[in-house]
Formats: sequence, structure tokens, C-alpha cells
Amino acid sequence: MRCPSCETEVNEGARFCPKCGASLQSISSIMVATVPTIPGYKIKRVLGIVTGSSPRTRGMLGRFIAGIETMFGGEIKAFATEIEKARAEALERMKAKAAAMGANAVVGVDLETSDLGLGAGIIVISATGTAVIVEPEG
Repeated sequence: MRCPSCETEVNEGARFCPKCGASLQSISSIMVATVPTIPGYKIKRVLGIVTGSSPRTRGMLGRFIAGIETMFGGEIKAFATEIEKARAEALERMKAKAAAMGANAVVGVDLETSDLGLGAGIIVISATGTAVIVEPEG
């Protein structure tokens, strides 16, 4: 997880950023949905588009291991782990930006994967959604 104010990496469950002291409570409580609404909630205010991205690559050893795994077929675990890390990081960055805007939810989230095509095996995971303020219906 990253601090929404200074982008410092912080431990999961931390309440405040150790570097700048910003509150981290709002990041973990932000709801995220790939659909345009959240069942049981109504959107009170749309704050705008938020994005988060994470470029990742494997080091030389990871690429070597992945090369060996490709000879046997099946899942390439060396890259699957990095893709999962990048996805989580992109979502956390998107949520941090939403929290900084005052949102308590992000709807219409879309995750995309791109290859930078530089021959270095660099992938970019991007998360994009709409930051909103929601409240329970009824």
C-alpha cells in the first residue's frame, strides 16, 4: 500500500504514513467495483476519473527462470507473480488518488495490461475508474 500524500510504501494495516503522517484509513475502506453502481448504495457525487499504473519487469534471474519454464509449457510462475503484484499496486494507487479527492468508492474500474515492447519484458498494469461518494440506500 502507498501513502496518498507522499507515495511512500507503507505496511498493510498501518493507520498513518511513517514519512509524512497522513491518515491511511480512507484508502483501505474505499470500495471498488467494475460495474457502474454498487448494490445497496447510491452515488451522491461524481468526483472524476482516477488512474493508477504499475510498470513491472523481472530481473535477469527471473527472466532466466521464465525462459526455462517456457520450455516445459504451462504457467510461467516467474511472470505470474509480477503481474499479480502490479495489479495490486495499480489498484492501490488508484484508490489513493480517489481518497485524496475525498471519494469513498471507485466505480466502473477497468484493468488493462500493456507491454512496453522495449525487449526488456516490461509490462504495465493500469487501473482506471470513476471516483465517487456513495451512501447506503434507504
